[in-house]
Amino acid sequence: MSLLEVNKLNSYYGDSHILFDIDLRVEAHEVVALIGRNGAGKSTTLKSLMGMVTPRSGSVKLDGEDLAGRKAHVIAQKGMQLVPEERRVFGSLDVEENIVLARLTAENAWPIERIYELFPRLAERKRSRGTDLSGGEQQMLAIARALVRDPKIVLLDEPFEGLAPVIVQDLMRACRKLVEEGQTIVLVEQNIAATLALADRAYIVNNGHVVHEGPTKEIKAQPDLLQRYLGV
Repeated sequence: MSLLEVNKLNSYYGDSHILFDIDLRVEAHEVVALIGRNGAGKSTTLKSLMGMVTPRSGSVKLDGEDLAGRKAHVIAQKGMQLVPEERRVFGSLDVEENIVLARLTAENAWPIERIYELFPRLAERKRSRGTDLSGGEQQMLAIARALVRDPKIVLLDEPFEGLAPVIVQDLMRACRKLVEEGQTIVLVEQNIAATLALADRAYIVNNGHVVHEGPTKEIKAQPDLLQRYLGV
């Protein structure tokens, strides 16, 4: 049994059918990417897994328990965390207050020191308000708030968007360290080079359908596939 098993997932925005019979599987300690053009349905897939969009049909099993249709806070308590594209840090709170708030309801919260070991920059900025952080620092904080809850699986939605290459490298190093420590990650990201370097497997999503799945090393070796569905 895979850690995450998604079967025949269908989601809508109003009357608009967005996701069509999405099938996914993610093994423990694996990094899986969803890649595709803007508007393909990748972020909607993450939101459907997390309960921010309620699927009309299909199943989302985490550790064998079907969570499809459950409220987002229930899904979070079961061990899934979404780091949204908008980051959503509390601007009026400082870095450490943001982290402490996130860990309050976690059953097995990380010690804050572990977060600071992973993101030394946050330790340096722990008394800075969210509004005073750079985009890269806000992204580190958004990821930290998810990790401090000791999730079984983390969903990262466009974590590298708009960030300087040096910050992207820092975040990739942190993600690799997480995987070495056993963290499972599902990644949606437009930076294809970074995505294919980080992920073990990838699903290509096009117009709400999964059109291809395979190891990233095989996908990198098929430029015609990338050109067809990503235009790269």
